[in-house]
Amino acid sequence: MLRVLMFLVPLALSVYAFIDCISTKDEDIRHMPKPLWAILVLLFPLVGSISWIIAGRKRHPAGGAGSARNRGGRRQWVAPDDNPEFLKSLDDERRSDERKGDDKPGDGERDGI
Repeated sequence: MLRVLMFLVPLALSVYAFIDCISTKDEDIRHMPKPLWAILVLLFPLVGSISWIIAGRKRHPAGGAGSARNRGGRRQWVAPDDNPEFLKSLDDERRSDERKGDDKPGDGERDGI
């Protein structure tokens, strides 16, 4: 079992580091060009992978302005009840229904009770 782990852990680390390297934007890479980092990770799996993880990429702070929802130019998924745009659209929809006078089934008072 230990022999298998000694093979699989460095392999998994190398695969992770290589995929992370090739998917990182060029402006987020430090110290060397992206192709050189990729070659380093492939030729020296353990040392190259650890070097990439420690020094190869600019790390964004976990907290801070805009890092939770907009990291690296990408929008992160936000739960609907935490998304102000979604809540505003629900409020606008409710107001437009009130202006039209539309009552959905089940809204308001029940007839005959």
